[in-house]
Amino acid sequence: MADPDVKKLEYLIDELIKVCEDLKRENDLLRDRQSSLATERTRLIEMNEQARSRVEAMIMRLKSLERDV
Repeated sequence: MADPDVKKLEYLIDELIKVCEDLKRENDLLRDRQSSLATERTRLIEMNEQARSRVEAMIMRLKSLERDV
């Protein structure tokens, strides 16, 4: 291979390495974000269940009061 071809190949390999490094960083960030969102989802599901339980308890008390009247 001629010297300009080698230089071009070296340049292209360097660019490919940079792209791979960028993709790895982005992938790591996305994995962290996914983990964070999964944790938040679990917390929100628990909060929703607690709220549902409280509403159901209030409905039962209201029905009980209605029967007493």
